[in-house]
Amino acid sequence: MRRTKLAELISWKNSNSRKPLIIRGARQVGKTWLMKEFGNTQYAQTVYVNFEKNKRLKTLFTDDFDIKRVIIALQAESGLTIHPENTLLIFDEIQAVPEAITALKYFYEDMPEYHIVAAGSLLGVALHAHISFPVGKVAFMDLVPLTFLEFLDAIGENALVEMLHSADWKLITAYKSKYIERLRQYYYVGGMPEAVLKFSENNNFTEVRIIQKQILEAYEQDFSKHAPLEIVPRIRMIWNSIPAQLAKEHRKFIYGIIKEGSRAKDYELAISWLIDCGQISKVCRANKPVIPLKAYEDRSAFKLFLVDVGLLVAMGNIEAQTLLEGNAIFTEFKGALTEQYVFQQLNSAKDSVIYYWSAPRSTAEIDFIVQYNSLVVPIEVKAEENLQAKSLKVYVEKFNPKMAVRTSMSDFRKQDWLTNLPLYAISELKNV
Repeated sequence: MRRTKLAELISWKNSNSRKPLIIRGARQVGKTWLMKEFGNTQYAQTVYVNFEKNKRLKTLFTDDFDIKRVIIALQAESGLTIHPENTLLIFDEIQAVPEAITALKYFYEDMPEYHIVAAGSLLGVALHAHISFPVGKVAFMDLVPLTFLEFLDAIGENALVEMLHSADWKLITAYKSKYIERLRQYYYVGGMPEAVLKFSENNNFTEVRIIQKQILEAYEQDFSKHAPLEIVPRIRMIWNSIPAQLAKEHRKFIYGIIKEGSRAKDYELAISWLIDCGQISKVCRANKPVIPLKAYEDRSAFKLFLVDVGLLVAMGNIEAQTLLEGNAIFTEFKGALTEQYVFQQLNSAKDSVIYYWSAPRSTAEIDFIVQYNSLVVPIEVKAEENLQAKSLKVYVEKFNPKMAVRTSMSDFRKQDWLTNLPLYAISELKNV
């Protein structure tokens, strides 16, 4: 299995201004595998420490932050002589020892020659727990589930990936049925590495669903185990409401769907906790689609997306046959899955800034507006070969953007005022 983030890690290794690197991401998106693969392929040796499992090393940072003493202890623990020029230090589940996070500052200040990557499934929660965080002394990298292109590569369809990168749209269209078949499989399997690996081995959708249910169960256990007791019921209510929230025609989050009479202030902490864990993402409305979008953010209007489309399908107990063959009674939720899929692909880009837009006094809504360098690109999402783009037309007439995109199952085409980009090619948005 290849992850595109490996190239980013290699750039970090070769940087003259390298800082200790913290990898953020939800549980089971592949952080540990990526760090170990990076160590195995790019270094002579790797020293791996899991702070959740290793009780001896939990006390390593309690007395002081003498980095020489820490290195000696790591050598004793691993049985290896640590040479900074050829050894990768991996600190996994670092949130279990908050002092270890603080110690990264002293690695950077006192011994910057050491190569250190750290990760933790609940790291986002730990960083808001009033620990002494090494601001400016560490770098960050976000890891998300496998994208559709990584999924294609994992199941042996690298030729389809290369074809997309070639931008030979005539050739790509000739393989349209193949792309759509694989895309529907991706909707079901999603991008969680264990589920993708199992599917690549035997194409067994039943075994994929078992893995997905186990991941969802682990997430639910995290609610009770790690979240403040007083907000656990509200976390569960938010989490369980997301399929219903996304199933609406307009996906804006409505507190009343959770419980009649619910108010924002009752659920703000619960939503923040889920975001900090990487299990959901918030996409806010932008009042005006101009740069910088952040300056026009309306935080009271937002959509919530799950970490992975496959987990959304599993939460909805949607069977593989329904997705792969189509079903007349499945029409409405298909839009929710498609929007979740497009969000995931956009969110995987390192420099993406993602919002949505809706007109104040009409039904016009643009599913996503994305800030790329000096452009704001509106993207309207269609689940099938729907060539209508009413909201997009309203947007174009109002704001006259340099580029407008409709993404659907239809073929690639450029018209006077919009570009239709196939859903299976949404990864090529920047190249288009």
